Amino acid sequence: MPLPPIHIRSEIGPLKRVLLHRPGRELENLMPEYIGRLLFDDIPYLKIAQEEHDAFCNLLRQNGVEVVYLTDLAAESLSDPGIKTQFIREYLTEAGILGEKRTAMMTEHFLALSTKNMVDKMMEGVRKSEIRGYGRKNLTDYLDDYYPFVLDPIPNLYFTRDPFAAIGSGVSIHRMSTVTRGRETLLAKYIFQYHPQYRNVPVYYDRSAHATVEGGDILVLSDKVVAIGISQRTQPWAIEQLAKKLLTPEAGFERILAIDIPKNRAFMHLDTVFTMVDRDKFTMHPNISSELRVFVLESDHGGRLSITEERGSLEHILREHLHLDRVTLIPCGGGSVIDAAREQWNDGSNTFCIAPGKVIAYSRNYVTNQVMVDAGIEVLTIPSSELSRGRGGPRCMTMPLVRESI
Repeated sequence: MPLPPIHIRSEIGPLKRVLLHRPGRELENLMPEYIGRLLFDDIPYLKIAQEEHDAFCNLLRQNGVEVVYLTDLAAESLSDPGIKTQFIREYLTEAGILGEKRTAMMTEHFLALSTKNMVDKMMEGVRKSEIRGYGRKNLTDYLDDYYPFVLDPIPNLYFTRDPFAAIGSGVSIHRMSTVTRGRETLLAKYIFQYHPQYRNVPVYYDRSAHATVEGGDILVLSDKVVAIGISQRTQPWAIEQLAKKLLTPEAGFERILAIDIPKNRAFMHLDTVFTMVDRDKFTMHPNISSELRVFVLESDHGGRLSITEERGSLEHILREHLHLDRVTLIPCGGGSVIDAAREQWNDGSNTFCIAPGKVIAYSRNYVTNQVMVDAGIEVLTIPSSELSRGRGGPRCMTMPLVRESI
């Protein structure tokens, strides 16, 4: 029986299909002078990063998971020449390419490539040295003569979790909180408008909305409950708008838990605070407050949102809203302050569940991994000396598209 396009009713149901992006030459267009605004702290070595990512993909396939790649889905969505030209025009506008001459030059450059190579090049970024005849043509060219790129790279693409999220049988396509990640969601827009397999999927949030939301803040905890972080990158208005679409008979969810988390990079997304690894087991950030502020969003019979504020520990909140007799919280680094700080820096609590009680984690976080094993979790590990330099873990690198219901 063929799989549905999207089916995500939990964080832990056996994984059947997942979307990934294999790191490409966008990482080789990172420069120390500009990595901060591109959201990197370091520059991964591409060859090893690709080897590590391939090991990740192979491990998923060995466990019965179909892996699909972002580049392939995007290219398949642009098979029609008119749609391809439309995409190029929209991409250039969002990349800040202004003026008829420069737009025409870059359009010609992209149309000369195969569709897949064009998508790769758009992800990679374009150096001025690659464009024949590029030079000082206007005042802007003179003023940014020092800058070596016509188009910036999009190096965060291998964190496919954030630009959109699969929820239930639909998706939310996000407005990102930083300009540098905005073009990532343009790919999702075209996939869910034009890809033959995905164009009829319900869209619960649109990237043109004025409030930001990112996929790392969205956790589908059960077939009735979705948790969304009020974070540095996800705003309250966006959560309300998303809730109005999810709390309907069509979407099938009954409750949204809007969890207020610290607004700093250490707690960038909700999935750096906790991830679900089994029906009643969760990894957690070691410094999470003993009392959380949570807003419970539900829909009344007239379709209006009701909001109730609650305060309590993470354990209490999860136990109450998931109707669990007990909850086991597995702190990153165990009980050690030093191990927790080191392994949280390398996303020790950002695990990726592929079946109840079975997760993929970075091998370097060996203390946290052993604590999970001691709690009864099967831990599969992948190398991560270079992937981890992007400051994201296995959950960040994945967008599940289909999971079995549990």
